[in-house]
Amino acid sequence: MDGPPTFTASDVSPSSRFQLPHLRWFICALLFAACTINYINRQTVAVLKPHLQDQLHWTESDYGWMVFAFQVAYALMMMVSGHLIDRVGTKLGYAIAMAWWSLAAMGHALARSAFSFGVARFLLGAGEAGNFPAAIKAVAEWFPPRERALATGIFNAGTNIGAVATPPLVVWLTLRYGWQEAFVVTGALGFVWLVFWLLFYRLPEQHPRITSRELEHIRSGELHPASENAPKLPWQKILAYRQAWGFILGKGMTDPIWWFYIFWLPSYLTQGRGFTLQEIAYFAWIPFLAADAGSVLGGWLSGFLMKRGWPLSRARKTAMLICAFCMPTGIVAVFAPTAWMALALISIATSAHQGWSANVFTLASDMFPKKDVGLVVGLGGAAGAVGGMVIAPVAGYTLQWFHTYVPLFIITGVMHPLAMGVIHRLIPKIAPVASAEPPR
Repeated sequence: MDGPPTFTASDVSPSSRFQLPHLRWFICALLFAACTINYINRQTVAVLKPHLQDQLHWTESDYGWMVFAFQVAYALMMMVSGHLIDRVGTKLGYAIAMAWWSLAAMGHALARSAFSFGVARFLLGAGEAGNFPAAIKAVAEWFPPRERALATGIFNAGTNIGAVATPPLVVWLTLRYGWQEAFVVTGALGFVWLVFWLLFYRLPEQHPRITSRELEHIRSGELHPASENAPKLPWQKILAYRQAWGFILGKGMTDPIWWFYIFWLPSYLTQGRGFTLQEIAYFAWIPFLAADAGSVLGGWLSGFLMKRGWPLSRARKTAMLICAFCMPTGIVAVFAPTAWMALALISIATSAHQGWSANVFTLASDMFPKKDVGLVVGLGGAAGAVGGMVIAPVAGYTLQWFHTYVPLFIITGVMHPLAMGVIHRLIPKIAPVASAEPPR
């Protein structure tokens, strides 16, 4: 059976169809919207945690195990979804993931116990695991190397917009209609996105709206031109590269910190700083708005340095190092004398993490061919989810037994500098694996 038609610069002319300049940024906007929806669905239960604890009588450890269930599914499916997306393609793979997690998000409305919420969280985690492998693969397909960190920073900023929008949206829906309706409405957003994705996403070479100039721009500076026709690497061979381990361990050490802020920040503001549910709606979004700026600026910084003539490796690592050493502000935050000072310091930490994340994600496409990016990102995401599995019950039992957030905030402050050291040790120079030393 013939594949989809392929368009090249010589096949089309401006008079034959309506072309869209800068089409790659429209694709980036779709990725941004998907990440926004992803985090609205992910964080709804965190915003409602104090309310649902009163309604359904959860303990702190119950909530910790719910988060654990999400992380287990996320870790397992990250590897599966990355491989699936590499096999079936970005368009279909992302569509399947979005439909799955949207249904799972709506399914929370049927839960009535800690166990049934845990089941719903497991199903949500399984679907949401496809988000980042698909998004990073789409960026690798649609952007030249020097723009990938910026594009990643922009779409990753959608996670923060989701975190910003969730408290006021979910609290309003809950107070007006009830908590079940909050899950149904936020879960249904994914099906709206799905219509636009299926209508507009194609590979650049297959897209009927792309200009010849933009297609040439996307192909410029390609890091792996000869590798794309080679067979896909199985995960066993990918794990033979220490570059892959640098990416995987970097994600495994730092992703749990973001999970902590996503799932426990509203609870910290309620229990540690005395915020009401309405005050959560008014103020809990601030650190995530700051993270939005950090995501874009962190991705922009490495690209800016590359345009100034810095080598890719030096530019990426400089941006990552700056972000890593801003993270200890989270330790200071827990000792801050006022809630507003704590929010400001936490905002610096969340901003730094997302700047770090924009550059770490880009390592996968810096070092591996596009055909293998989904699997590499999946392996790294799985490692991050395993770290999240560890921190979830640790946080739950720490709060239940000791009633303090101090040890948890100390962990948030030290992991990124440690991860920077691990990455630098395993990846002395960021370069395509074909031009680096062979795996050992």
